[in-house]
Amino acid sequence: MNITIVGRKCTPRDSFKERAEKKLAKIERFFGEDATAKVTATVEKSSQTVEITVTSAGGLMFRAQQRAENMNDALDECVDLLVRQIRKNKTRVEKRMHSGSIDDFAPVEVVDEEVEFEVVRTKTVALKPESVDEAILQMNLLGHQFYMFRNAESGIISVVYRRNDGGYGILEPEQE
Repeated sequence: MNITIVGRKCTPRDSFKERAEKKLAKIERFFGEDATAKVTATVEKSSQTVEITVTSAGGLMFRAQQRAENMNDALDECVDLLVRQIRKNKTRVEKRMHSGSIDDFAPVEVVDEEVEFEVVRTKTVALKPESVDEAILQMNLLGHQFYMFRNAESGIISVVYRRNDGGYGILEPEQE
């Protein structure tokens, strides 16, 4: 597994990097060596945040973010959250992943069976060219958490969304 460790407003210590690599080695057996993991550590005034994003070669993605007073505690909670996500999606993961057994990694616990997703509404949206600022304003006026629009600068369809930290994010498709 290719592991990238990034610090925001800090430089992660070598002990944290070693601990992260050791913890993620346990998860590596589910995804294989072709997977990538990005660990982002952020130091804030009263807490420290760790975010882990694991992407498999097949495109399956898991993400966890935890905040704690200690960066190592936040890392431990993130890894536990990733394991729970993998267990919850066990049947889907087993179909996509060819090596490793989830039962070998984590103790057996009762997990709800895979849930069928039911689409209850389909909505058609007229996409007019807008700037990112206009799209954020429109999203806030509608009271939504996200808003799809055609980016006036690039011409591609994008989604602007409200983040948990109060900021905004933009989703754009990869251009090949």
